[in-house]
Amino acid sequence: MVFSSNPLSLSVPDPAFESWLRDSGYLELLDHRSSSTAATSTPTTASTSNSTTATAATITGGFFISLFSHFITLISLFTLNPLSKLTTDDFSGQTPSWTRVFFGDFGSYSFPSNADQARLRVHENVKRYARNYASLFILFFACTLYQMPLALIGLISSLALWDVLKFCSDRWGWEQYPVIRQVLIRTAQCATAVILIYLNVQMALFCALCVSYAVMILHAAFRKLTPAKQHPRQR
Repeated sequence: MVFSSNPLSLSVPDPAFESWLRDSGYLELLDHRSSSTAATSTPTTASTSNSTTATAATITGGFFISLFSHFITLISLFTLNPLSKLTTDDFSGQTPSWTRVFFGDFGSYSFPSNADQARLRVHENVKRYARNYASLFILFFACTLYQMPLALIGLISSLALWDVLKFCSDRWGWEQYPVIRQVLIRTAQCATAVILIYLNVQMALFCALCVSYAVMILHAAFRKLTPAKQHPRQR
């Protein structure tokens, strides 16, 4: 039997639907639906294979297929741009609780069933926990500088150089001499670049960026979506 399309039906694009769910606080329904679909598809396949001929080769083949699909999903995480939907307003609110909201319990994590679910989780969790991820980056950068004393000295020297330049500019009124002021600023910029490169500050920054990016992308992909706000209770 073939059903004709309903001319009164409304087709909503996926981005608009996700935006409406996010604004309404129901975006976690898409995450739950993807997880439920993956969970129900596994028993069906298992029962079908058992009803036919459940051989060791079939079980082994299914295991490797599942392992390969999980590997593809994991690789797809690093092809996403987690900052594409991030805005400055995501950093203006309060920092979510580290224990109850950000980390949660063991049941708050699950492997994404497919690349679409991973994309949904990454984009939404990065927006929700932007302040947490920024704090982790600062922590990782501080730990890297602790392990690289020369980089720490170079960073402090660069900050001290600009403080001295600002102090001298305010003291002697270099704003009245724009040419001299521009020459001193360009000189300070060149000196800062030499200090940062010579003392490997860029290496410390690169290491902190790599570690914080890996932690952010993995946490955002494995962290289940939770209600953005309390839904009204059914009466």
